[in-house]
Amino acid sequence: MSLQMHVHSLSQKHAKIDAVISREEIRPHPDTMRLMQLKRQKLRIKEEMQKLEVTH
Repeated sequence: MSLQMHVHSLSQKHAKIDAVISREEIRPHPDTMRLMQLKRQKLRIKEEMQKLEVTH
């Protein structure tokens, strides 16, 4: 997989997680543990994308 394809794949995962977070936050009783896990996962993906952009 090329670097660009990998970054694109990470970007898509980031967007999907963002959508899940948005849906969870508007629920009447959002699952705060799930939200924390999703936000951590989203942050890890963002950090990986930034690291790849800097090193390339």
